[in-house]
Amino acid sequence: MPATTKESQLMICFFKMICSRTEAQVKLWTAVKTCNPTTLELCSISRSDSIKTSILVTWRSEASRDGKPIQFHASFVQNYKTFWVDVTSLVLTFSDDGSGGSTSLPPPTITSSTTTSTIDLQHASPGMISSADCGINKMCFSQPSDCDPAVSVDCFFMSAMMSSPTDKTIRYEMTGPSNGYISFGFSDDQMMGNDDIYICCKGSDGQVGLQHAFSTGRTTPQAVPLGNVTDVTASAQDRVISCSFTSMNTVSTQRTKGFNKTYHLMFAHGPSSYGQIQLHVATFISTDKIDISRPQIVVKAGWSRVIKAHGALMLIAWMTTGSLGMMVARYVKGVTKGHNLWGKDVWFLVHVAVMCVTVAATIIAFILSFSHVKAWSKGAHPVLGCLVMILSFLQPVMALMRCGQQHRLRFLFNWSHSLNAVVIKTLAVAAIFTGLKLIDSTLDHWLMKVMGGFVGWESLCYILLEVHLNCTVSNTDSLKSKKITVIPLMILFCLGNCAFLVALLVGIGMS
Repeated sequence: MPATTKESQLMICFFKMICSRTEAQVKLWTAVKTCNPTTLELCSISRSDSIKTSILVTWRSEASRDGKPIQFHASFVQNYKTFWVDVTSLVLTFSDDGSGGSTSLPPPTITSSTTTSTIDLQHASPGMISSADCGINKMCFSQPSDCDPAVSVDCFFMSAMMSSPTDKTIRYEMTGPSNGYISFGFSDDQMMGNDDIYICCKGSDGQVGLQHAFSTGRTTPQAVPLGNVTDVTASAQDRVISCSFTSMNTVSTQRTKGFNKTYHLMFAHGPSSYGQIQLHVATFISTDKIDISRPQIVVKAGWSRVIKAHGALMLIAWMTTGSLGMMVARYVKGVTKGHNLWGKDVWFLVHVAVMCVTVAATIIAFILSFSHVKAWSKGAHPVLGCLVMILSFLQPVMALMRCGQQHRLRFLFNWSHSLNAVVIKTLAVAAIFTGLKLIDSTLDHWLMKVMGGFVGWESLCYILLEVHLNCTVSNTDSLKSKKITVIPLMILFCLGNCAFLVALLVGIGMS
């Protein structure tokens, strides 16, 4: 820990803490060297094998009438791969009591804990963290809204409270049910990436430790020094993980840095492996940017009605009406020969009607999403959505420009129209999956599972209809017998389709 000024004429040239933990205890070995500033000799080493939860360092400077403020810098090493550098202490101010410069600085106390180890500084219980004084003395963010972690073990909760209006010290608390980790972070937007994060993580031995990290996007957050963090309390009890700590660190993101800034709050939880966090299973994000120094109860962001309408329209378009239109053209066409309405085949009128609804719903959903977001979003979903929109618009244009049924090039339209429909359907299903992944914050991801069942059901119906079509092409079955088989299969498909559709629409509405 080097901390030197010319006035003090004293150098502490090295300070290092090495942590080694067992299941029952944490031992800290310390090595402190104090060196003569001129010769760098006569250095002494003190080593202790006793169990500690803190390190107390007493340093007295030589007398000086014009002493300057001093700040200690330290490096902490846990093992070969885990270490922290340039961890700073509070700034110490030199004071003179008028006795001829023989006074000294008050001894600072440095309480240290590792960021990724499982040091249990205090055996806390979830009841120590509660929603009391939320909106009065501290800022609170929870899921479900207004839950109290002191009462319910199913409450994800974090709070921040400033010591005083002039003091930049903030007391943070977070707790929630998890077998791996819980975390909260500060972000300039509602998307993950470039976020300042604190993580309460369970290690392989079951102990809980505090980590500090910076999120860069869709990769594992990068560990950063814990910094000016003290009074760490961590625990795991009855599947609930809890961490409390006091921090003087400024919040730092890519765009902003400081205490008096506003940020979106993010809360995430998920599994961990040997003290390393894995992909989160759920996230909760604040609706608006928050000033953490102002006591308030933060509202969790939900998906807007516009985005929900976008998802519902796309789902109806490409999992119901679009599928129905494709099946009618492929399988019903052959069994409705001779049935006309307004001079057109019935199958053709049904096909045109449902496909017009499909294209109209796609266009409306596309406009809704872009008018609401007013920007290009990251990820595969907007790319897939744009491709679906472009190809969907080309499909009716292609149909309007088709040649007559007896034209020698009619087969080009038939193949291109069918192939484009298959491509649109594939891209639309992929877009729906990526969209549901964005809004599905449930622990078991049931929306994704229902969508998988939806696709499986439709695929099964396609296979049955295709087998029936190929089997009847080469035989002499009457039109009536073909109709007896195809129509019930179509009715069965519609019933199953409606069941899956309703389930997904309810899930989107609840997201």
